[in-house]
Amino acid sequence: MLSKVVLSFLLLTITSVQAIWPIPETITTGGHTLWIGEVLLVTYNGEKIPWFRNYIPFGGPKFSSKEIVKGGVSRALKNILDDNFVPWKLYPRLQLEKTEPSLWGPKVFISCLEIVQTEVDTPRTFKPLAGDVDESYSLSVRLDGKAKIEAASSTGVLRALETFSQLFYKHSLGPIYTKLAPVEITDSPQYDHRGILFDVSRTYFPVESIYRTIDAMSWNKLNRLHIHATDSQSWPLEIPSLPGLHLKGAYGQGLTYSPATVAAIQTYATQRGVEVIFEIDTPGHFGIAALSHPDIITGWGSAPWTTYCAEPPCGQLRLNDSKVDPFLDKLMDDILPRVAPYSAYFHTGGDEVNFNEYNLDPTVATNDSKVIVPLLQRFIDTHHARVRKAGLAPIVWEEIPASYNVTIGDDVVVQSWLGDAAIKSLTAQGHKVISSNYNFWYLDCGRGQWLNFGEGESFEENYPFVDWCSPTKNWRLIYSYDPRAGLTDKEAELVIGGEVAAWSEAIDDANLDTILWPRSSAAGEVLWSGRVNAYGENRTQIDAAPRLAEFRERMLARGVRAEPVHMTFCTQGMNATACLFQ
Repeated sequence: MLSKVVLSFLLLTITSVQAIWPIPETITTGGHTLWIGEVLLVTYNGEKIPWFRNYIPFGGPKFSSKEIVKGGVSRALKNILDDNFVPWKLYPRLQLEKTEPSLWGPKVFISCLEIVQTEVDTPRTFKPLAGDVDESYSLSVRLDGKAKIEAASSTGVLRALETFSQLFYKHSLGPIYTKLAPVEITDSPQYDHRGILFDVSRTYFPVESIYRTIDAMSWNKLNRLHIHATDSQSWPLEIPSLPGLHLKGAYGQGLTYSPATVAAIQTYATQRGVEVIFEIDTPGHFGIAALSHPDIITGWGSAPWTTYCAEPPCGQLRLNDSKVDPFLDKLMDDILPRVAPYSAYFHTGGDEVNFNEYNLDPTVATNDSKVIVPLLQRFIDTHHARVRKAGLAPIVWEEIPASYNVTIGDDVVVQSWLGDAAIKSLTAQGHKVISSNYNFWYLDCGRGQWLNFGEGESFEENYPFVDWCSPTKNWRLIYSYDPRAGLTDKEAELVIGGEVAAWSEAIDDANLDTILWPRSSAAGEVLWSGRVNAYGENRTQIDAAPRLAEFRERMLARGVRAEPVHMTFCTQGMNATACLFQ
């Protein structure tokens, strides 16, 4: 009899004590139950703010801190009250009823949520450069049902509201509760730039898919959505002053993003603490413009494509043609004023420029780097001047300074994908770096070739048709990566963050969620919480796996079809050692 009593007590006290994702800087929790319902007083800097579901804050490009917070409160409470989950997978087999709090007897409810913003937002809060916005926060939940958030910025408030929402679960009979009271949390990010590269050029994605991704990013405290907007395969971005680009370059009628849609995406993201950074890749990956502007492109559709570009179809901007600058002036004068109110950056690309293609350029007619590099230098100088004129900081792929030896300004951020040695070299030269190390953070890798191979020699050489960057970057590999590993303290400071990359040769709306989640969540914790803990020790899969499995359940409940972390046997009991390799 005594053993049964002890077992029942243990089941009641089992809880995912540190189940927040990404894990906060400090967290202490108790073992008392609080309930939460529709009746909740919410105040913001002493002012009562009524909340209701699906509240849409006033739009941009000018943003109100109060509106940002009201929207965040609405979404957080909807996630708590409507889009929650019964945590049967987190407890031992067939023990749900014994682990849930009793519905009978006195209950203490969360009665008020006090939100205090200690500093005034500036315009930079909503379109920050790295380091411009303080995202730190503290969160407390008392045993008497009073909760308090304190943050320096409205962005910090949004991060705290997400953490608050993860304290609660759905009872199998309906009500919402937490068994973690009292709670004390302090938190802040380790990296300023925490992002996803979203390729909408190789595959067109409906706006709803972009919105859903932004929502999931906000739950993971990711804050940069890098939209790779155009490439040689298609041009879905509408440029009203150059309509031929999308009219001839889009995959089909209606498969485009209008100026109104672009503004709506940026507004939706800003309201969730996410900054959208658009990329129009230049001078490479530009071939599709040949359909509307053939005189500025070289090598369009050249064969064999393997000689002239990284993937079909080929095509780059000409480097020495007088028609290119007026074209780019018109392009950038159109797009930059439309993105500048929402972002501090614009990505100008610069990767995989194939010098062989300039053999086909009548204004260059050689692949000699001694000729091409000075032309690239002039191109980058002129192009980045356009970006700066709009008040934006340029981002480039690492080949510009590292492979082509082109000099770039101190304001330019370099996105690196070629690995740790490249990051070491770039930071040693004083460049600010975003890491997208393909060995760890390319989400499209390891799923096989998207190219076809005819019978014969190419079939034999490429069998069994693995892609160039195999193996698959599973969440454990992604979680193991430290973007600042092997760097001096000075070099490490220049790594402002990272992005996982979802190149879309074989991704579309049907598999988008399973490609991104929960693998992007793993990178999200590395970038928010750091690869090492407060004791200087690497964070382990043993700690992460139960929390990530739980967070995956939250994403499912909120409408994102994230892949499993592992089978239910491994999650029951929140015991990661149940599936420990031996």
